[in-house]
This record gives sequence, C-alpha cells and structure tokens, in this order.
Amino acid sequence: MYLGIHVNRFTWPGGPAGIARTLSSIVQRAEAAGFESLSVMDHFFQIAPNGPPNHEMLEAYTALGYIAGKTSKIRLGTIVTGVTYRHPGLLVKQVTTLDVLSGGRAYFGIGAAWFEHEHLGLGVPFPPLKERFERLEEALQIAHHMWSGNEGPYEGKHYQLANPMLYPKPVQDPHPMIVVGGSGEQKTLKLVAKYADACNIFDGPELAHKLEILRGHCADAGRPYEKITIGVQTRLALSLDGHEGTTTPAAVFDHCGELSRLGVTWLNVGIPTMAEPGSLELFGSRVVPEIAKL
Repeated sequence: MYLGIHVNRFTWPGGPAGIARTLSSIVQRAEAAGFESLSVMDHFFQIAPNGPPNHEMLEAYTALGYIAGKTSKIRLGTIVTGVTYRHPGLLVKQVTTLDVLSGGRAYFGIGAAWFEHEHLGLGVPFPPLKERFERLEEALQIAHHMWSGNEGPYEGKHYQLANPMLYPKPVQDPHPMIVVGGSGEQKTLKLVAKYADACNIFDGPELAHKLEILRGHCADAGRPYEKITIGVQTRLALSLDGHEGTTTPAAVFDHCGELSRLGVTWLNVGIPTMAEPGSLELFGSRVVPEIAKL
C-alpha cells in the first residue's frame, strides 16, 4: 500500500502572501517523507469541514503546476475535479500539460460535481444530477479518445469536438492514470468499471460493500477487477501518544492492514496539521515504511 497526501485547505498563518511559502514547504516535506502522491482539492470555494466558503481556495491546476516545479518524484493530481468546472477537451489538455512538465507524474481525477453554491457564486452552470453524470461519462470518453491519438471528431450529447488534437502527448504511456471519485453504486462505480484505472472512495463501514458492487460492475463491463487501483480517502491527525483527536502510528498500521485485506492499495490522507513542523515527518518515520510492507 502506498500513501498519498491530500491538501484540502490553504488558510495558513501569513495570509495570502504566505500561501506559496507554506505550500512549498508542505509539498517538499511530503516528498521527503515518502508520500507517493499528492492531491489538491478542486473547488472554487472552501467546503465543510475544512472551513467556511470564504476561506482560501486555490485554483487546482495552477497550484499543481506550481507544486510540480517544487518537487521531483511525487505523483500529482486532483481529488477530484468536477466535470462541470472545465470543458473536457481543455481539461485533458491541462492534465497532459501537467504530465509533460512534471516528467510523467500527473494523474487525472474527475467526478460528477456536487457543490451548487460555488457554481452559482461564480456563474458556472450546474445542471441536474442526471445530466452531470451524462457529462461525466462523455468527459471520460473524450479523455480516452484524445489520449489514444484519435484526432477524428467526437460527437456526444453534451460535447462536440471537431478536431481534438493533443500536442504534446503525455509522457506516461498510454496516458495518466484516470481516477473517478465517488461511491454511488449505480452510476459512479459503473463508470469506474468502464473507464477508470482507479477509484477514490471515502473510508467507512460501507467500504467492503462498495467494493463488491464495483467488482460486479467490472464483471459486467468485461474488465478484470484486479486492474483497478483501489483508492480510499480519509482524514488523519497523527501523534505518538494518541492524545485527543489523534491516532497513534500503531493504530494507523492496524487499520491499513484491514484496508489492505479489502484490496485497498492507495490511501489518500487529509492531514489537518500538515503545515506544522514535524507532522509529515512523523508519517515518514512511523507510517510510510510500515504500510509499504502491506
């Protein structure tokens, strides 16, 4: 199992002028600590429980480009981009650009979107749920279409691309890992089985059931379930003594063992204390080497 860090808040001491410095420190410390991947949250406004909507929120792909320039090994992506945020052709171009400039470290996280407030706030159309899932499936088709090198037209219900050229091509062959976020049994997990290389599901008591549903969808789609990277997302504050609101390294390892037995190989962790000195280093010394054995 490998560990990813999820950067989901940017409200740190020093205000806007200090964000770049703090973010640079976090991503470099995460890479040094042995985190395999780093994701940023792709939202326009902050969401609960991270803070109120008017707390700082960076634009995701600008932030990832900055992070790519500050790191050299860690894999980079979003968990996850709402399909309504950007036109799919442009989004594939953005992910490809990140892959090229990072030396082949990008992955493509996408979901159906849900936060109506931010759409209305910035004037971004927020279609009904059924249409958002239709758009999500077309966006996944467009990603495969463009990354296959097919420059012929794409004709969908919601998107039409007359000449979807993509130059430069991604560094990764055949393309960056496609991650579909969410755990809806009838739509989201079916799209994972049909189009994705990985899923991202919240940790919780329903996880085993969700994975059985995904296994069934893979069988229906004719894809080996074992080819899907099983990713799980959680929040975690770590301490040596497990004082109030925190978890000990031993307890984390025990839980990761349970997740591993379910087939989870990628754990994405939001760490409330990530900006504090020593927080990521504790993960690096006590957690990363142990769960790498799973």
